[in-house]
Amino acid sequence: MRRPLVGALTTLLLTGATVAGAAPATAAPAAEQAKAKTKAVDFAGTVALSNCSGSLIRMPSSADNDPALVMTNGHCLETGMPGPGEVLVDQPSSRTFSLLNSTAGKVATLQATKVSYATMTDTDVTLYELNTTYARIKQQYGIDALRLSGDHPVAGTPIKVVSGYWKRIYSCNVDGFVHQLREADWTWKDSLRYTSSCNTIGGTSGSPVIDANSGKVVAINNTGNENGERCTMNNPCEVDENGTVTVRRGINYAEQTYGITKCVGTGNKIDLDLPGCELPKPAGEELTRR
Repeated sequence: MRRPLVGALTTLLLTGATVAGAAPATAAPAAEQAKAKTKAVDFAGTVALSNCSGSLIRMPSSADNDPALVMTNGHCLETGMPGPGEVLVDQPSSRTFSLLNSTAGKVATLQATKVSYATMTDTDVTLYELNTTYARIKQQYGIDALRLSGDHPVAGTPIKVVSGYWKRIYSCNVDGFVHQLREADWTWKDSLRYTSSCNTIGGTSGSPVIDANSGKVVAINNTGNENGERCTMNNPCEVDENGTVTVRRGINYAEQTYGITKCVGTGNKIDLDLPGCELPKPAGEELTRR
């Protein structure tokens, strides 16, 4: 899990991490040409939580006057990590988020009214509904929400992992996809694996993973194998269709988000009964809508 860890700040300083926008003094023409093919990605629309990163997001079907949504990891939930098989829907929350602008400056404090959805089963996500709309946020602060892609990402795609907690952007590519990713008691499906240059650290949990070509969110950063251990906390392992386990020390992962778009209906309300929605449902419970 990529929550804040002891020594994470020291790691950040020792590795000489730079905030997006700090470019080399000179840039090779080839690098400039490659940059021109991708969209500029900055911090606008990301948020910082007390213990994680996150983003102000909207679905392909979201309307400007819908209540806005903030997305982070399930394991960043303020009430603690959901257990295996646990799903939370429409739970009251008053959590606050620091909304950032393009240069990572705080422009507002946003407040949730509820946890619309949270789980660590099959995926690792929490969606908060806010007490304001996209239109009001745009009017008051000039910030647009990040848009979730409704399509499965493609291997080799250049991506940016944007951490509002650390105010840092990681750049790499989609290395591939994992049938099952197991960490301690949790299992995630069809996880996205980064190439090695996205060496995310504690505090980057919940960061949006942005397709640098389209500018849309394709995944949510959530974990990485720190010590080379096999399927333990902070050391996820990959399990293929035949049950073969692979450990990749130092490699980090995200959970895809295109499936979330199939589970949000009119008014930005979670509807787990929509056609094509495959998010886990609460076990043995009838869903109530508020």
